[in-house]
Amino acid sequence: MRHPIALLALAALFPLLAQAQVNVHEPWVRATASSQKATGVFMKLESSRPMTLVGARSPVAGVVEVHEMVTEAGVMKMRAIPKLALPAGKVTELRPGSYHIMLMDLKAPLAAGEKVAVTLLLEDEQQQRHEQNVTAEVRPLNASAPAHQHGRH
Repeated sequence: MRHPIALLALAALFPLLAQAQVNVHEPWVRATASSQKATGVFMKLESSRPMTLVGARSPVAGVVEVHEMVTEAGVMKMRAIPKLALPAGKVTELRPGSYHIMLMDLKAPLAAGEKVAVTLLLEDEQQQRHEQNVTAEVRPLNASAPAHQHGRH
């Protein structure tokens, strides 16, 4: 064996490479008013293999939960869910009025333009836990979707 150190390094990295992480697209957080103690995090998630979003955490909030919006008896209600399936090869969208991550017990108001760190807690088919760090930009209070960057005409 001519390069045992290189082989050992590759062997050590293989488990990390084998863990198919979730692709995260367009992560954003809705800004808050000065007295507001909660807000939502939104993004598109895509995994190459079946995964489950089982939670999240963020240093800006005391409580972080995965939520969904449902209509019960004609009334829209928000509720925490224990997990959200991420089917292989499909995009699962976390958006206003649907699935999202709630940041509650905020430690400070969030202003447009700030960056928020969020760690996604994921579980694979073998119930192995994985963490994935995401940086989400804070969008204005009235934002309903991420701002798209367009080229100049």
